Amino acid sequence: MTEYGKLVRDKIPQIIRAQGETPHIRVLEGPEFHDALERKLQEEAAEYLESRELTELADILEVVCALCQADGHSLEELTAAYQRKNQERGGFAERIFLLSKD
Repeated sequence: MTEYGKLVRDKIPQIIRAQGETPHIRVLEGPEFHDALERKLQEEAAEYLESRELTELADILEVVCALCQADGHSLEELTAAYQRKNQERGGFAERIFLLSKD
């Protein structure tokens, strides 16, 4: 038996069954789910930093969306918050690196 002890995407148990294996799962709720999402975000960020692959950025986005919903916000609210912050403080398009200030 291979042990994982981590949050996985919804279709992973189905994929495991299709491979002729038996997944052993449980459904997380509340703070336990939120904590697992935060660990998943760290995992996916580390994978992206190692590989620099677009699919890893997509995984990060999936976790961010799940965290947003777990915190009781809609994706529309997330998009609005992103746009508001971008308008107020800008993005990173100009690649500015702040050295210091007086």
